[in-house]
Amino acid sequence: MAKTAASGDDYESALAQSSTKVAEFEDTRTGFVHKFQHALHLNPSLVPLIVLLLSIALFGALLGSKFFSPFALTLILQQVQIVGIVAAAQSLVILTAGIDLSVGAIMVLSSVVMGQFTFRYGIPAPISIGAGLACGTACGFVNGFLVARMKLPPFIVTLGMWQIVLASNFLYSGNATIRAQDIAAEAPLLHLFGAKINIGGAVLTVGVLFMVGLVLLLSYVLRHTAWGRHVYAVGDDKDAAELSGVQTDRVLISVYMLSGLICAFAGWALIGRIGSVSPTSGQLANIESITAVVIGGISLFGGRGSILGTLFGALIVGVFTLGLRLLGADAQWTYLLIGILIIAAVAVDQWIRKVSV
Repeated sequence: MAKTAASGDDYESALAQSSTKVAEFEDTRTGFVHKFQHALHLNPSLVPLIVLLLSIALFGALLGSKFFSPFALTLILQQVQIVGIVAAAQSLVILTAGIDLSVGAIMVLSSVVMGQFTFRYGIPAPISIGAGLACGTACGFVNGFLVARMKLPPFIVTLGMWQIVLASNFLYSGNATIRAQDIAAEAPLLHLFGAKINIGGAVLTVGVLFMVGLVLLLSYVLRHTAWGRHVYAVGDDKDAAELSGVQTDRVLISVYMLSGLICAFAGWALIGRIGSVSPTSGQLANIESITAVVIGGISLFGGRGSILGTLFGALIVGVFTLGLRLLGADAQWTYLLIGILIIAAVAVDQWIRKVSV
């Protein structure tokens, strides 16, 4: 009996050792590559920041002081201000795992409303601007309502809204342009975002300052408020967010409304940038905004990314555009390189997402 008991004890001891050995495994993901991958996962804006710094260094080495002059660097900011503002709106939508193809059309329609209210109806410029901002917000509300309450796909909803708003823009304006001279003489407030500010030899515009301020404000809101955390939660897993008590429909509607409002501000900035109110301007803003967002490291699958990275993405496009132009390269090289950057950005995003797998 004693021998049998001893055998039982030996069996249990061997089983315990075997179980321990099965449970133990070696984590091979401890090298530099994994640590770098994990750092990028925690800070999505690092990738576009690194690309931005490398592109500035590259064109700086090729062009020297011609590229590093205050004029050239501030020209990049002026060129990307409209795209940067619209991309901030696009970022909010993509963070919820959606997409907004109507941002450019909403921007232009809002600017047309501001101009038509002022010059067709004789309404004071501040009220006309308010009407334009309300128009953009209303368009965003329609998008959000159809996506959140009617459960329609964001791609289809915003594609349809793009067509509707674009047609409304041309029908309402009669395809007529309000000239810069008329605006400067009768409603200079519409040119506010084009006003220039000299800072240490660098010439900035109100539109540039607004773009930077907007990105910083949204970055803070998304990181440090309950609403911002809910936006990420909806994009990461809408069903799980709803089960945890997040009112997902309200979050989605508020995101699309805020996106529409930001696009309306972009419309105001567009008037200051080009000087006139033109229904044909800004036709590529939707594609350019998506480009900035993707290169900026925000995941098209939603729930991950930094709006600060979107600003870096817009600046990358601006640096390549100006740098290649100063080098005398064909404009098609810009599109080719930006296309490569887009595909590379999506590939890097997929690689970074493997950290959480």
